[in-house]
Amino acid sequence: SDIIFHPWKKEENGNQTRVILYTITLTNPLAPKTATVTETQTMYKASQESECYVIDAEVLTHDVPYHDYFYTINRYTLTRVARNKSRLRVSTELRYRKQPWGLVKSFIEKNFWSGLEDYFRHLESELTKTESTYLAEVHRQSPKEKVSKQSTVRRRKRAHAHLRVPHLEEVLSPVTTPTDEEVAHRIKHVAGSTQTRHMPEESPSGFHLQSVSKLLLVISFVLVLLVILNMMLFYKLWMLEYTTQTLTAWQGLRLQERLPQSQTEWAQLLESQQKYHDSELQKWREIIKSSVMLLDQMKDSLINLQNGIGSRDFGSDPEEKRKRFH
Repeated sequence: SDIIFHPWKKEENGNQTRVILYTITLTNPLAPKTATVTETQTMYKASQESECYVIDAEVLTHDVPYHDYFYTINRYTLTRVARNKSRLRVSTELRYRKQPWGLVKSFIEKNFWSGLEDYFRHLESELTKTESTYLAEVHRQSPKEKVSKQSTVRRRKRAHAHLRVPHLEEVLSPVTTPTDEEVAHRIKHVAGSTQTRHMPEESPSGFHLQSVSKLLLVISFVLVLLVILNMMLFYKLWMLEYTTQTLTAWQGLRLQERLPQSQTEWAQLLESQQKYHDSELQKWREIIKSSVMLLDQMKDSLINLQNGIGSRDFGSDPEEKRKRFH
């Protein structure tokens, strides 16, 4: 909606450019409901009227997450193959202005390809409607109009293939199928550039592979989580052992620093050790007591559960048991 077409402008190199502004509707829950789009179209000078048109469209979508990281290049190649038949070939490429990190890149590419597929499905349906309307109008014409139109078309001279511009074949090449040297140069010097992605037909095996990949992702996440928990447990056990060894060594050094010299000091030392022993013994008693209480509570709960299950089984008649079993 809100489409604004700027007029074509001829460049110094012979190509023509124009800018189109419009608004699109988004269905992604992480994006706004609408977004503005700036599309810059370039029609190459190799295009010939009524024979072939080659147009590159640089699409920049605003108001979406990470919109300043990427843009889209679509190449539309429209060629005439018969008197009333044309072929439209579209190739596309996702390009990056700056390199995102891994998770952001996967998020961008996933939404890019899904949105692109929806867009060209809509374009296909619109072209099908236009073709049906055109064929219906042709069939409604009278025989005289058909004859006059055919004679007019026969008298018009068609441009032959050998009269095309020499570098037209180079321009007709898709935007995402460069040569091997260009691929190596792009990978070496342009970070984040992607190659053509083939959109296969949907099949049950595709859904199966997608489900398997999701399952593997979940399993990998669980394994990583278990590794992290094991590392934390190992760290806590190591710290506990280190603290125990430090406390034992400190007590041994404390005893070796100064030995009792009189009976009073020996008595004080024995009394302090007895107090320490009594306090530790009291702690262990409390721990054991709480453990026994927990075991008793668990025992009572299991007994109540067993009694409840037994009373429900004996209280119901065999017919109800059989129905509940089925």
